[in-house]
Amino acid sequence: MKDTKNMLVKFAYFLEASPRYKAVKGFFYNLLENDEYPYKKYFDFFMIFVILSSVTLLVMDVKHHVPQWLDDFDLYFVTTVFVTEYLLRMWVYSDVHKIIIEEYEETLFFGKKLSLGELFWKIVKNKWEYMTTPSAIIDLLAIFPSYRGFRLLRVFILFRAFKMLRYTKSLTSFLEVLKNKKFELITLLTLSAFFIFIAGIMLYVFEGNNINPNIHNLFDAFYWALITISTVGYGDISPVTPEGRIVTMLIILTGIGLISFVTSIIVSSFSERLTILREDRIVNTLSKKENITVICGFGLLGRLVAKELFKEGIEFVVIEKEEEMAEMAYSMGYRAICADATRESIFEQLKIDSNISHVLCLTSDDIQNTFIAVNVKSLNPNVYVTARCSDEEIAQKMYFAKVDQVIMPEEIAGMMASVYIGEPVAFEVLLSIIEQKEKIQIEEFEVLPRSYADGKTIRDIGFEDMRIILLGVLRTNESNEPDFIFNPPEDFILQSGDNLVFIGYTTAISNFKRMMQ
Repeated sequence: MKDTKNMLVKFAYFLEASPRYKAVKGFFYNLLENDEYPYKKYFDFFMIFVILSSVTLLVMDVKHHVPQWLDDFDLYFVTTVFVTEYLLRMWVYSDVHKIIIEEYEETLFFGKKLSLGELFWKIVKNKWEYMTTPSAIIDLLAIFPSYRGFRLLRVFILFRAFKMLRYTKSLTSFLEVLKNKKFELITLLTLSAFFIFIAGIMLYVFEGNNINPNIHNLFDAFYWALITISTVGYGDISPVTPEGRIVTMLIILTGIGLISFVTSIIVSSFSERLTILREDRIVNTLSKKENITVICGFGLLGRLVAKELFKEGIEFVVIEKEEEMAEMAYSMGYRAICADATRESIFEQLKIDSNISHVLCLTSDDIQNTFIAVNVKSLNPNVYVTARCSDEEIAQKMYFAKVDQVIMPEEIAGMMASVYIGEPVAFEVLLSIIEQKEKIQIEEFEVLPRSYADGKTIRDIGFEDMRIILLGVLRTNESNEPDFIFNPPEDFILQSGDNLVFIGYTTAISNFKRMMQ
């Protein structure tokens, strides 16, 4: 007995320290339970195929016996898959070796002896918790139809169809909606049962004493009340007395009201759930992409920025705290999530450490923009953060918080107004360029290492021949600060990392970019 205990404890510690065991168990856990695991969807498709094929074979076998090879397929292959899946799910549900280690260390601490009986009971109790869950019961009952010698077991074919709930998210979402509204639905069900009970008794009292030939007992009265309150009305039982007809009218009106209540509850729940599912799909899609731009706030400035990013084909997502504004962004064709951007969770879901390149804090609240900027910089300092601000003092604090760029719309509007008053023609030209009315635009281009422009002079590039006007070059100096060199001379040598700022027609700019790349 003592040797058995020692072997169990040693084996438990061996499994606890074994990386291979943890890797194998982690693989099966991800395959069975982790929806974010990339290979789980293939496993789900495989299980759906197995379930549908087994159900089809069992239905076909009701009238016409299937060929022997299909019978063997269902008996051996399908059953093996179901049994293996059931055992694997029971295995990954909990770690038996952890229970052994915990019990052993507890006995050492209190100076007691390790009891195999108590240890066995704890393990069985732990696994029994899984075996009594609804999904585990369905998995177990789905195995029984394979034994065709017992025709009674074929009734459990229904549970094979129920197994698909594990592998289809839409069906699972439907059950979650019903689960979330359990209290309301149970209340309406109880109320419906009460009305059926009262109406059935009243009809039986009024028409049960051989007055109505279709009502022989109380069960018939309850049956009539159920099909009437559900507005089905087969017509096989109809009241023949004035009192019975009055009860019928009341129960019909009650049934219409109850059905309306149930419909409104389920529809509202589905509306909420569909929004959550849509946002989850957006998060999952964006978590697989790179260089994502996040727009925090969908006010006037946020809408203008989103419009331009959408036009440029840049991957972006809108995060808006107000549900109405988030719905507006989604209705305009943008990816939108209703969430609080001041919290870390939404950025962690979008994988800010690897996928997000720019964050634009464009809410109308300067304090909120500051919180968002600080939050983003604390999660990933390499993300380029642009924040909107109206107060000069708060703008200075944003710079202290390492915000890369602060935009003050009121100040920009004032500058534009002064330009318009002093030089209206220049203002109109600048505005037409910004709005691209004449298909003219200002662009920037980064010189990449070993590209065509790397090491070339301005003269070698030949901007004039390509119908492009070079405004200047943005270069990082020795202090790691950007310097803008306006209208550089023709012998100016370009280097990798330089940003060229130029103006020209859209066609010429596209041709220039193709040549440089």
